[in-house]
Amino acid sequence: MGTPMIIPNPRRICMRRLLVCTALLAAAGTVFAQGGTQAGSKPAPASPPDKVSSTVGGATVTISYSSPRVKGREGKIFTKDGLISHNPHYPVWRAGANGATTLETSGDIMLGDLHVPAGTYTLFVDISDPDNWTLIVNKKTGEWGLAYDGSADLGKTKMQMSKPPAMVEELKYTLDGGKLTLTWEDKEASVSTSGHS
Repeated sequence: MGTPMIIPNPRRICMRRLLVCTALLAAAGTVFAQGGTQAGSKPAPASPPDKVSSTVGGATVTISYSSPRVKGREGKIFTKDGLISHNPHYPVWRAGANGATTLETSGDIMLGDLHVPAGTYTLFVDISDPDNWTLIVNKKTGEWGLAYDGSADLGKTKMQMSKPPAMVEELKYTLDGGKLTLTWEDKEASVSTSGHS
C-alpha cells in the first residue's frame, strides 16, 4: 500500500491567491502614498508659476512670472558664458522662466522715470552690464519668454543694483516699500514705483 494521494481543494487555492493579491495591492498603495505622488500625477514644474500684487498710487499692480531655481549653478547664471548667455536675445533676459513675465496695472504708474499707462505689459531686463541693469517694459504680451521684439518697447528705466545678504535659490519679485525688486542668485535689482499724476 502506498501513501494516500492528497488532492488540493480548489477553493482553498483560489482563496490563498486572492489573499496574496490583496496583500500585494495594499503594499503597493502604501508605497505610492508614502512617495507623495500617485501613478499618473505630474511632477512639480522646475520653474513654478508665481505672482505678486500690490497697490501703487491707487492702482493694483500684479507681476506674474515663473520662478527658476539656481540648482547648484551659483556663479554660473549671469556671467558672460553663463546660463542666460545662451538665450537668443542675450543680453536681454526674460527675467523669469517659461512664459513671459507680465506686469498688469489697473492705473497709470511710474517705474523709475518711465510712465506706464494702465494695461498689461511684458517685462525684460538688459543685463549687458552686470552692475547696471535696465528694466524694459514691452507692449507685446502673451509671448513665450524668449520672444523679445525691441520695436515694441514702451520704454526702459535703470535699476538700482545691490547684493542680497545670502544666495537666493528661487527667483523672486516683490512690490513693497515703493519699489519693484527682482532677486535671484547673487543679484538684487530694484526700481522705484509710484502713482502717475
